Amino acid sequence: MLQEGAHGKWAISSSDESAEENSDSEKPCTSSLSDAACGKTSDPQYPCSEARKAAHKRKASPLKFTDTSLSTESPPAVKQRPSQEGSGWCLSSSDEEPEDQHNHAHKETGKEEKYDVPKEHPLNLCKDDKLLENVKEEEYNVTPSEAQDTWDLVTGGNHFRFFLTKVSGIEQNYNSGALHIKGEQVASTRRGLLGESKRILIFTLWVFLNAFCFLFLTYKFNYCIDVGWLVRQYPQEFRKKPLLIVHGEKRESKAELIAQARPYENISFCQAKLDIAFGTHHTKMMLLLYEEGLRVVIHTSNLIAEDWHQKTQGIWLSPLYPRLPKEASGSAGESATNFKSDLISYLAAYSSPALKEWIDLIQEHDLSETRVYLLGSTPGRFQGSDKEKWGHLRLRKLLKEHAVSVPAQECWPLVGQFSSIGSMGADGSKWLCSEFQESLVAAGSSLTTFRKCDVPIHLVYPTVNNVRQSLEGYPAGGSLPYSIQTAQKQLWLHSYFHKWSAEVTGRTHAIPHIKTYMRLSPDFQKISWFLVTSANLSKAAWGALEKNGSQLMIRSYELGVLFLPSAFGLDKGYFHVGRKKFPEGKDSATYFPVPYDLPPEQYGSKDQPWIWNIPYTDAPDTHGNMWVPS
Repeated sequence: MLQEGAHGKWAISSSDESAEENSDSEKPCTSSLSDAACGKTSDPQYPCSEARKAAHKRKASPLKFTDTSLSTESPPAVKQRPSQEGSGWCLSSSDEEPEDQHNHAHKETGKEEKYDVPKEHPLNLCKDDKLLENVKEEEYNVTPSEAQDTWDLVTGGNHFRFFLTKVSGIEQNYNSGALHIKGEQVASTRRGLLGESKRILIFTLWVFLNAFCFLFLTYKFNYCIDVGWLVRQYPQEFRKKPLLIVHGEKRESKAELIAQARPYENISFCQAKLDIAFGTHHTKMMLLLYEEGLRVVIHTSNLIAEDWHQKTQGIWLSPLYPRLPKEASGSAGESATNFKSDLISYLAAYSSPALKEWIDLIQEHDLSETRVYLLGSTPGRFQGSDKEKWGHLRLRKLLKEHAVSVPAQECWPLVGQFSSIGSMGADGSKWLCSEFQESLVAAGSSLTTFRKCDVPIHLVYPTVNNVRQSLEGYPAGGSLPYSIQTAQKQLWLHSYFHKWSAEVTGRTHAIPHIKTYMRLSPDFQKISWFLVTSANLSKAAWGALEKNGSQLMIRSYELGVLFLPSAFGLDKGYFHVGRKKFPEGKDSATYFPVPYDLPPEQYGSKDQPWIWNIPYTDAPDTHGNMWVPS
């Protein structure tokens, strides 16, 4: 069956998704271990979404484009490096030729591009899982001076402490100041989020999409987790430290995750409760405990190699929080943004004894230097004052209380950028342009002005061509799980869509998995607030009002940080938009480094949003392949 829409014809499945509310999430599939036991090797050996499973299958077994009627122009090749064990930080080296660098920065034109299949490409040679793993595990050579320059930014050169992750295959200067998860020895110092210079990691806690982790003192939260890959990101001396993984997996996926960790005696698990149907544990956070103090990292990447390779991801890295004196009061170490108490409240919402130790550790540290506001979502139905603790009503409350009103701000545009989309309803009045928009325009706006003013909404989501021309090609769409079953019911939404473009950061062809929301002046020169978060555009993530607005229902765990000018000492009520490459260096105190181009470019008449579960066979991607998900 074909559906004629504003952006072309789509093939529509005759069966609908039963989990429509969760169509924005990357719901884990549970067949990888069983398939492996049967001798199949096309599935990733960790819980993942159906979209990511399809991408993994197409990477391992690509379908070559064979239309010889196309012109002789070749798609831009992506230069790949072989595996380089022990190379340290994933910093781009300078061994790329200028011609290659120019090819990486090619621009998408308005004309329909036609390509022959490139005869050879490293990713097209991946005939087995071993070679594919070598590509995924590739590292970069890095000199001590490069590593030191990057770490200087971590220790104070980046005013907002907002970073992008390193991307393979782009010019080195666009990776300046970017971070990677891998920690290694570089000239007698340690680099990487898991190998910080001169600091001894004691314990780590991670919070990610569907999981958490402890390592000596490490705590991690995430959704997709490749345990073996994660362990290899730690410096050798930290790999046997206790690691707690807090996750949201159930049944087969849970068993699969536990099976991954069986070779590692130091790893244990804590399951996050998901009592409302179709919810996910989507938060991505690390808590890193050192001998010298505690650090919090909130980011958008899953704990799998693909998310740290050729995607645009965001990281907020806290200062190193020192321990408080033993005689300090219970309220000591709080920031002006109440970050400490909000972080403790978020962890307490899990109602897990395993996290009590982390709550106590946070209580023992001084978080007073934090300048961002914590904004989370937790599953539940909330009434009274609890309604404003989570989701979009939490954002509404923060903006009303702490954002400085700017003249004529009532009609400033909103920009949302995300990697997946849930069910919005039959039209904008059902959620997007009503309760959600009201929360995003709360600063300096009364309900009356909100209703009178037509606030523009620009939604940035990759087109099919964005994905096709990306560094990864069509498989990049595996991290964009917008389904045809959801899209066909909300064609009205696509009139708000704008293309993904990031020429300013050199990342137009690194497909975004980052999620950001902000409000800007009509000339796109000023930002009144900026949010980086795990939350995609969905009611499951942000919450939806029930019972005539008396109750907020949220399905999933999410976490992000809100940047407000007032918290950074700017009394004018806005940041300037950073126009240079990311980050801004000496101008970082007033220029916020937006990770994509402004103003956003609206979809053209031939542009279509990327839909993961339909085929694309009319034109080859950058590796000469087609996309057939099944």
